[in-house]
Amino acid sequence: MTPAAPTRSLTEGPIGRSLLLFSLPILAGNIAQSLNGSVNAVWVGRFLGEAALTATANANNILFFLIGSVFGFGMASTILVGQAVGARDLAQARRVVGTSASFFIGLSAIIAVAGWFATEWLLAAMDTPAASLPLAAAYLRIIFLAVPALYAFAFLSAALRGAGDSRTPFRFLLLAVALDIAFNPVLIFGLGPFPALGIAGSAWATLVSQALSLAALLLYMRHKRHVLWLGRADLGLFRLDPAILRALLVKGIPMGLQMVLISLSVILLMTMVNQYGTDTAAAYGASLQLWNYVQMPAMAIGAACSSMAAQNVGAQRWDRVRGTARKGVLFNFVLTGALILPLVLLDRYSLALFLPQGSASLEMARHLNHIVIGSFLFFGVSFVISGVVRSTGAVVPPLLILAASLWGVRVPFADLLQPYWGADAIWWSFPISSLVSMLLSLAYYRWGGWRNARMTAAPQAAGLATPSEVPACPPSPVADTDAELPAADSAR
Repeated sequence: MTPAAPTRSLTEGPIGRSLLLFSLPILAGNIAQSLNGSVNAVWVGRFLGEAALTATANANNILFFLIGSVFGFGMASTILVGQAVGARDLAQARRVVGTSASFFIGLSAIIAVAGWFATEWLLAAMDTPAASLPLAAAYLRIIFLAVPALYAFAFLSAALRGAGDSRTPFRFLLLAVALDIAFNPVLIFGLGPFPALGIAGSAWATLVSQALSLAALLLYMRHKRHVLWLGRADLGLFRLDPAILRALLVKGIPMGLQMVLISLSVILLMTMVNQYGTDTAAAYGASLQLWNYVQMPAMAIGAACSSMAAQNVGAQRWDRVRGTARKGVLFNFVLTGALILPLVLLDRYSLALFLPQGSASLEMARHLNHIVIGSFLFFGVSFVISGVVRSTGAVVPPLLILAASLWGVRVPFADLLQPYWGADAIWWSFPISSLVSMLLSLAYYRWGGWRNARMTAAPQAAGLATPSEVPACPPSPVADTDAELPAADSAR
């Protein structure tokens, strides 16, 4: 069986249009997953009680960490596949998929088994309330069983995006979300022939929906003879390739550490906020609900930039790598700004969705929201630029920039200025640290050595320019002129 061609090449055509069309399914998928979590929380909280909702919240913190811990490996797979596809080296792309699949399957199996036996210990280490502990344990054990399906689906989605296809992962993610929402009440309450499983039913809904969606995605790839589909004749590709495995680990671990640093800073800031009492914590919690959606465009655009830039790095189209950065920054300002503006003008109404009428927290939430929300424009620039520079394999500098902005600026700023500014020191730490992160990211993009980084020692496409043979990036990554693109590119 001859594999089909890649779904979409990101090395030709209008940069802005391609980037926007590629990022929209990623954005829609992020929104769908957030809505799925909200709907499931309603079923658990409204019908099983506060103890059950607390149980799922504690267990989901562990799940978030587990997913975040493989974020870097997924991004490494995206970049490796993207570079190979951009260089028209489809054999290398398939080798990446084989090695990555074996790595993800092995890792997920180890985590599932270890997590099943360590469930109570993990929950106790988090100081899960005694009333919620047995409920959380029943829920988390099933979630650990779902880890192989979750990891496999995440890996395939990352690989498909590297090949230029963001629509297929989105379609099957929607299927997973729809099935999860449908199975939750059925398995929680025991509708029809199904038994009533209580809180464990919510976890089983996740497992079943992910397994069915993964199976459907695999069947789809086989039916379409997708270039990344590996059948019985390709079993040899599942042997671990030492060079690819090394790239997954050496490049993936620093990218995964970024998620760890973010998670730890969120926990520490929440601890600071809790010291000001329930009203302030509620105000902050309500604002977080809005900010989760505000940062989604930047995250989607950044992920799209990584895939698009990786293909163009593989093709040695450095003009298009620069164009990807410029368009990504532009779209970040447009899409994120389009969300921020109404949330500032109509914040009384949007925040009231999460706070009761007459709550003292509402005005606090409006105050801190006005200070913080604009910082997501700076955050978006950093996310986009990091996505571009990572596409070559430069993964340590973005990690260091994130560490400097969060742990060198945000956390110390919030902690040291509280005696003088009170809770406002926490709120102002967001725009200050985000601005620092943006400036450092832009400086590294302009003057850093990311163009010379490599994921592996893969050969370059013959006859194409190397980074040292193309002009340096323009002084401003935001400025854009069509004159910089080759004539053939401008004519498309």
